[in-house]
Amino acid sequence: MTQKNSWILFLVLMVVVTPFILINVNSTPEKQNSTASLLEEYPNEWMYNQRAYPNNFINKKAVQRAIEQHKIAKAKKSIQETNWELIGPSNISGRITDVAISPVNDNHLYLATATGGVLRSYDRGDNWEFIFDDIAVPSIGSIAIAPSDPQRIYVGTGEANGTVNSGAFFGNGIYRSDDGGDSWINIGLEETNHTGRIVVDPTNPDRVFVAATGILYGTNNERGIYRTTDGGNTWEQVLFLTDTTAGIDVAINPVDTDIIFAAMWERTRRPYGRDYAGTTSGLHRSTDGGETWEKLTNGLPISDEETGRIGIAISSSDPNIIYARYTTNSNTNVFNGIYKSIDNGNSWVRIPDTGITNVDASFGWFFGNLRVHPDNPDEIFVLGQSLYKTEDSGSSWEFVDGMHVDHHAMEFSKTDANFILAGNDGGAYISEDRGTTWTLFPNVPITQFYNIEVDFLNPTNLFGGTQDNNTIRNVNGNVDWFSIKGGDGFHVNVDPVDNDFVYAESQFGNLSRSVDGGFTFSRALTGINQNDRTNWNTPVILSPFNPEIVFYGSNRLYKSENRALSWSSISDDLTDGEHPSGSLSFGTLTAIAASYLNVNTIYTGSDDGNVNVTFNGGTTWQNISSGLPDRYVTSLAIHPQDDQTIYVTLSGYGELDYSPHVFKSNNGGQTWEDISANLPSIPVNDIIIIPNTLTSENVLTIATDMGVWYSDNDGVNWNILGNNLPATIMRDLKYHEPTKELYVGTFGRSMHKIKFDDFVLSVEENTISENVVDVFPNPVSDQLNLNHSLQGEGSISIYSIEGQLVKELFNGDLTTTQSKNYNVSDLSTGIYLLHLKNNEQKATVKKLIIN
Repeated sequence: MTQKNSWILFLVLMVVVTPFILINVNSTPEKQNSTASLLEEYPNEWMYNQRAYPNNFINKKAVQRAIEQHKIAKAKKSIQETNWELIGPSNISGRITDVAISPVNDNHLYLATATGGVLRSYDRGDNWEFIFDDIAVPSIGSIAIAPSDPQRIYVGTGEANGTVNSGAFFGNGIYRSDDGGDSWINIGLEETNHTGRIVVDPTNPDRVFVAATGILYGTNNERGIYRTTDGGNTWEQVLFLTDTTAGIDVAINPVDTDIIFAAMWERTRRPYGRDYAGTTSGLHRSTDGGETWEKLTNGLPISDEETGRIGIAISSSDPNIIYARYTTNSNTNVFNGIYKSIDNGNSWVRIPDTGITNVDASFGWFFGNLRVHPDNPDEIFVLGQSLYKTEDSGSSWEFVDGMHVDHHAMEFSKTDANFILAGNDGGAYISEDRGTTWTLFPNVPITQFYNIEVDFLNPTNLFGGTQDNNTIRNVNGNVDWFSIKGGDGFHVNVDPVDNDFVYAESQFGNLSRSVDGGFTFSRALTGINQNDRTNWNTPVILSPFNPEIVFYGSNRLYKSENRALSWSSISDDLTDGEHPSGSLSFGTLTAIAASYLNVNTIYTGSDDGNVNVTFNGGTTWQNISSGLPDRYVTSLAIHPQDDQTIYVTLSGYGELDYSPHVFKSNNGGQTWEDISANLPSIPVNDIIIIPNTLTSENVLTIATDMGVWYSDNDGVNWNILGNNLPATIMRDLKYHEPTKELYVGTFGRSMHKIKFDDFVLSVEENTISENVVDVFPNPVSDQLNLNHSLQGEGSISIYSIEGQLVKELFNGDLTTTQSKNYNVSDLSTGIYLLHLKNNEQKATVKKLIIN
């Protein structure tokens, strides 16, 4: 591959193209750059980096178009297909961003999740159902029930916490339900991207205030505080400061609903650094329903370049009492005190906080919440990396134990002073004794998997690496899963010959090895240069030819011939090198594929768009990226019978709505063919090759940001696999050939499997071989030349990639059309599918590009 364009040129180009993109680089210098040590400390930006490389750009229009394409493809599916089976975990859950309790019935509970949508329970958590899947927007920032109408619910899409997957999975506005969550309508604010908080007037379900944070990676004016007085039919932006200042929290006085408090947070984000503070961060008050605002200062910290996130809470029992929680430091937002007002915000004093100054650990910008018990204005819960409680306004503090760390959400019952619903990175909890003890809901399947593994010798043993919840496993099909290795979990591999050998890693390639089936681990990095750059999700694979051989990818490739006891490098740097920022954000390997036939053929992919291959065990390498887009490489798959046939999948977006994400080479990467066909233009996260149980052909199966898709004709066209998998982020696929079962690890909806023996392909007729058809030129502008060898009555048609008929070229005796030109100049630029049908046979024989 030729050297990528210099970053200087890139920045110049960004000035030119900024008006045409949705998420762009902000030119303000960093106050404090990220470093390698800080990367170890913070939740990582890996999800965004994948999707925004190389231009710091995610095409929001392409995302919305992909949602519509997925809905169309799902609606056309055959009802004969089997369903996916949820196999957990449910007891090891995932990140809850907000919670809600019905104001009239404590059995009616709602959970908003980071990447799993919205859940509802009508029986106090004994059973849960997902009620937002039809919307196909998995990231939720806030949920609120109208106190005067429990059937009126508002959901704000897009998590607002500012990291991990926030920038990668933004929302598309506010949704309203008038029937308790059975159905939803979008009521606007589509460009706000992320929602900090929604509050509903306690006496008027149509009057709502929204704290909108705006684009995370870039600048926009659609942020601040919004108000509607007609249930979302119209909105007013009632508080706006700058295009980098988010509305992160908002609260309404329950007695005088014209009194509103708003927390504003100045923040700027890039893939390689953050600036999460500024002089515009501060607390504001309106006493006229949002018409005018004043910044509150009397006794509060003076806003400066280090003022970070602020959280607010109003006492229900004495609304003159308000609390504000401050952070400081533009990079970490560390805890900076709790301030109390007893005069409706006119003046403030800092309450005692001895013993809780580390409540936020080193990433307070992820939290910044506090809650006041509705019966006692002195009883406060401070939500952070840990959870603390005071019953005397800070004179004494109690550490609240019994829950997972990283606390995001808490709500009190309106009818029972002892009942509390809470959410954190480990799931949802309830307390029925005012917060003294807590019980986890063990049936909320929203685990965020990065990678999964199935024990080949015993497929009831399942493993996975997760966000926030370690490397986990299930033994012999038990309901409950448990942790086997700390940190965020990533690649986990089980030796298919001797399953006593298990390999698991935490973030940035911290690999460990087990010789007792995964119950104890020891460090397994001997020989790996600790100065190498390693990815947040460092690739580790076992050789399919000889599982005693293990491969590990930093910015170079390592090989172990003794099951990871020691390593040796078998390549130089296989990337473009260190990123100019020095932050190690890019320049690492992300994918490895090794031959099934020998130990010498190995392909690698990187996060800066490089694909390399060696056919002699690493003695020499060839960069084979020419012909591929310069985007983040997510996965590689070698054909089991042919080392020259290699498939590569990509993340990221282009400036056009269509951008290919799956490529194939039949000649070891010398040339590439786009086989994305009718796929939505969304990131593809994994690809595997599965023997078709119905024919002698292989099935390509991919995990995407919107479900699992398959192709039984080598990428000529793709279909959604199964009937009931949500349109959310599918991270990793594993196929267990002896049982013919396919497993998928999702990022927000746990793990599922499907039986391939029960799988019925959704084509309605027999497929014609594409070899009987020749189309040229392709791409085509005006005249399409078509040669084929079909006979008899039939038709030739052009379809959109969504499967809709665009133009019928011919209908009649195909014998007369075996060599013919067709005028396609009337078709718009884009990607189409050419269909031929003959004697009740149908084939999508070619992807057609019109330019």
